Amino acid sequence: MKPVTIDMLRAHLLAASLSAMGTEVLALLALLVLPVCQQDFSSTSFQFLALALIASGVVVMRKFAHTAFDLAIQSHHATPAGRPVLIEADCPRRWFVVLHLRFTGRPFVLAGH
Repeated sequence: MKPVTIDMLRAHLLAASLSAMGTEVLALLALLVLPVCQQDFSSTSFQFLALALIASGVVVMRKFAHTAFDLAIQSHHATPAGRPVLIEADCPRRWFVVLHLRFTGRPFVLAGH
């Protein structure tokens, strides 16, 4: 497998893991606040709901990352000129910009201070 493909898969797995963690927090809050039985969490409908929440979390994270990349380009914190994208050290959304570039498989360079 190509390194770019592995990096793209890692980015998607990271987003899915963060979404799964958020789903677990919601399930814990539901246990504490709502009158929900523990057996409800092993049902097929809950499993489909959890899967839908994780998948939609990845989609939302991709959208946030894309928006952060567009804002970084507009504010000149990232320069798409040349093959690798140069990301400035003072970029306020640097993590999301890098995540977008990893999602899309584009090469990038992080500028130092």
